[in-house]
Amino acid sequence: MSIVAYGLNHRTASVELRERIAFPEENLGNMLSQLTHDLGNIREAAIISTCNRTELYCSLSDDNTRDIGQWLTANRPVALAELEGASYKHWDNDAAKHMIRVAAGLDSQMLGEPQIMGQVKAAYEVARETGTIGPELDLLSRMTLSTAKDIRTQTEIGRNPISVAYAAVSLATQIFTNLNTKRALLLGAGDTISLVAEHLAAKKIAGMAIANRTLANAQILAARFDATAMQLSDVASRLADYDVVISSTASSLPILGKGAVEGAIKKRKHRPMFMVDIAVPRDIESEVANLPDVYLYTIDDLSNIVQANIEQRQKAAQGAEVIVDMGTERYERERRIHNDKALLTRLRDEAEATRIGELNKALSSLEKTGDAEAALTMLSRGLTNKFIHPPTAAIRTASADGKTELVDQLSKVYKLETESTENPETDLPTQSDSDV
Repeated sequence: MSIVAYGLNHRTASVELRERIAFPEENLGNMLSQLTHDLGNIREAAIISTCNRTELYCSLSDDNTRDIGQWLTANRPVALAELEGASYKHWDNDAAKHMIRVAAGLDSQMLGEPQIMGQVKAAYEVARETGTIGPELDLLSRMTLSTAKDIRTQTEIGRNPISVAYAAVSLATQIFTNLNTKRALLLGAGDTISLVAEHLAAKKIAGMAIANRTLANAQILAARFDATAMQLSDVASRLADYDVVISSTASSLPILGKGAVEGAIKKRKHRPMFMVDIAVPRDIESEVANLPDVYLYTIDDLSNIVQANIEQRQKAAQGAEVIVDMGTERYERERRIHNDKALLTRLRDEAEATRIGELNKALSSLEKTGDAEAALTMLSRGLTNKFIHPPTAAIRTASADGKTELVDQLSKVYKLETESTENPETDLPTQSDSDV
């Protein structure tokens, strides 16, 4: 079995390509079931799909990943050539190392951002519930999350805030120097929007509203920040009341179109509106950026906002990479132990099957003849022949092929002693031997 990490991220693909290949959270379980059903060489699978990456982690019976690319092109609006030009593959220990770096935020657009660890954990929980996780990916996920947690607690990788949420609020303070007189509308009620709300509250924003498809979720988040709650269907009619709009939903279609924003700007008498679309696929139509008095930024525009804290996190990342290497080594060791256990289990199962088979033969003979001694002799000979056949064949083949190391290893395993040739005279027949 091989483990592969196959995917693309913000370094290899544009936001436009990433949003086309992204998997909606509500459909992830169905896609995992379809993936393992459609591709016979995939034994286990998990999909991590966030705004910055879509990655498939698979346990394969072979080294064929082209089928994965073809499956993606059949299920997402992307051409194979386009996908191959933007994708990457990591195998076995390299896959483990990559996944640890992902979970720890070391491979994020915002170095050290904390949300990704929860996203990785959630992705594996979906795979477990779907039934596409087995021993290989279970071990990988456990070792990954354990190492990522060590990195978060033992380094300062997350001390200086440079998350997408923080970057969005920082950009708002550049557009509006004073947020005390501004009102913000947040679309969505997930972890990212929750962090945005925390940062806006810290900046003493004048007012906030939370809009979500499920009103109850919006109300729960709004209660934490003394904000207004509304449904997404009400956003267009109330958009003009807000100076800052930050969106991060899991919608597969845009929430705000050009017409709705254009109407809001007219109602505002062309007072500027700042908008950040963190979602992939995008929540706000890209044409909105062409409207006057609208400052629209996507997730790809945020990377320059966090430079002040990058150096501190890069220093912390150096220490984190040491922990990554240690975690990868632990995974490799645990995987070897796991594989050895599986081998020993198979060996014991085969030995037990042999024992039962020979015992049944002996019992059958005893029942027919009534000769206990003959039955026991048959049993002992049968067990001896069956058990020594594999090492006997291996020793003969290794000797014929000149594989002396294998012969020596088998000799040690079975505690076999070869005759000494240090004093060849002792091997000559004596007088008494000749007379006998």
